[in-house]
Amino acid sequence: MEGVIILYLAIVVLAIASMWTIYTKAGKPGWASLIPIYNIIVLLEIVGKPWWWLFLMFIPIVNIIILIMVYHHLSLSFGKGAGFTAGIIFLGIIFLPMLAFGDAKYIGPVGNSDLN
Repeated sequence: MEGVIILYLAIVVLAIASMWTIYTKAGKPGWASLIPIYNIIVLLEIVGKPWWWLFLMFIPIVNIIILIMVYHHLSLSFGKGAGFTAGIIFLGIIFLPMLAFGDAKYIGPVGNSDLN
């Protein structure tokens, strides 16, 4: 039982450290990744989408589509492609640390560009 708790805490720490580092790489304060609601607003800034998309994330089914779009734009904002987006969606615990601690550089928000 203790092993499960330790594993769970290790995964939580890894997820927090990954998002903190992603925010920092994007020029935003890392602590913003810890504040509920505000973290989504900052993430939307990172990917170049308007703040009101936050409201779309409260609509069932629509929130799944919006989250996939945000993850795709996050991948594009760090110079990655659709395959990396699929990795974030299905294996986020592996691909988010790769984005955070790997050699990916933030190239700017792509949500309003022709790369969509």
